[in-house]
Amino acid sequence: MNEQPAAFLDRASGIGEDGRNLTGSIVNDLGSMIVTQIYTPGQPFPTEAELCLRYAASRPVLREAVKMLTAKGLLLSRKRAGTVVQPEESWNLLDPDVLRWMLERAFSIDLLIDFTEMRLAIEPRAATLAAHSSTGPQRRAIIDAIDRMFAAERGEEDALQADIGFHIAVLQASNNRFLRQFTDLVDTTLRFSIRRTNEYKGVPRASARDHKRVADAITAGDADLAAERMYELIKGALDLLLTAGKLPNRP
Repeated sequence: MNEQPAAFLDRASGIGEDGRNLTGSIVNDLGSMIVTQIYTPGQPFPTEAELCLRYAASRPVLREAVKMLTAKGLLLSRKRAGTVVQPEESWNLLDPDVLRWMLERAFSIDLLIDFTEMRLAIEPRAATLAAHSSTGPQRRAIIDAIDRMFAAERGEEDALQADIGFHIAVLQASNNRFLRQFTDLVDTTLRFSIRRTNEYKGVPRASARDHKRVADAITAGDADLAAERMYELIKGALDLLLTAGKLPNRP
């Protein structure tokens, strides 16, 4: 009897790194197809046997992938009814994978507007808390992100990474365990929205000077000013999106 290679056994059983990689690949593929409506809401989902054959994967791997998609709100399993695709209102929009798949489908300015409005509710408060209670290393991380933004203006750094790094540093410096949970979500979305807002402004990158005004207020411990300047920063991006979408400005 021929023995199967260990890597094959790991892949087939879903055990080990190969199995995890295969599961993640299946989740990404199926999740993207659901969000782009290759599989539409209410439509029966392919059976476990069909998916095992399609992906050359074992049942444990497929079950784990379906379980992950169900946790994201994309699928619903019912006894005797099989697995069905869920409508968008059931999706977990705070899941970075779901949001990424939505942003990768046909461009929707409405989605970016909705997310920017959520940032408007979250990030000024994070700036307030960062000014009030951030640690020395956390303030250093904010300053470092600003330094990287200025370096990007000189062509010495990646502008997008520096911009995202600043906003994540502020969320982390809030020291609020719930606000810090938004870091992955903000990272995912800013990769799409920053490019759009810069394009609408007609500039290649965000203004390091405008972001430094927020950082200066935080490092000075001026909570009210930090919130005000962060609000202005994000409200400016929102106004650009509303104008591009030919929608009226909002308070």
